Amino acid sequence: MALILVELSERSSVAAEAARLLYSGAAEEYIQAKEMAATSLGAKAVPSNYEVAVELDRLADEAEGGERQRRLVEMRKTALGVMKNLSAFSPRLIGSVWRGTARRGSDVDVVALAETPAGVEAALAGYDVLEKGEVTFKGGVHAYHIKLAVGPDEVEVVVRAPSEYTVDRCDVYGDVKRGVTLPELERLLRVDPLRRFVPRRHSR
Repeated sequence: MALILVELSERSSVAAEAARLLYSGAAEEYIQAKEMAATSLGAKAVPSNYEVAVELDRLADEAEGGERQRRLVEMRKTALGVMKNLSAFSPRLIGSVWRGTARRGSDVDVVALAETPAGVEAALAGYDVLEKGEVTFKGGVHAYHIKLAVGPDEVEVVVRAPSEYTVDRCDVYGDVKRGVTLPELERLLRVDPLRRFVPRRHSR
């Protein structure tokens, strides 16, 4: 029993330190943050990504207070504006702005479905483009991305071919990263603009 309590305490400490590293920008990926935290604390027990995410969410709430919720609503409105311009490409809001866990430094992530990026780029012609081009995401997924500056927000639009797009399982929360469509986002902002899409425990 004592060993179990020690392990739980270690996991909690590593999760809290990993969350701090992620929030401060000292680490970019969960696995990197956990390794750095475990090494600095001399701990052997390693928490799950979900445990770190819970600590990161708590830390962001403490640091940002009510401003965090206000920014979430504004970022969802930013997403709505971009997605309206992309309505012909079945846009879907994903990432932390979809989940409701956006924090300081988060951007808005949108997926648009098209065989080539030309039409998507034309639909976004009115925005300030920060960068664009081919990109390879974790897992070896190749896509075309367009990063926009929209007011105070950065929006990353990822263009995927409809035949290649699949809804993946989240490596942090363990659930399916389904996101919300344009009609769903419109309703969300009308009915429950602060709604969170986070499972209460890690889904397998």
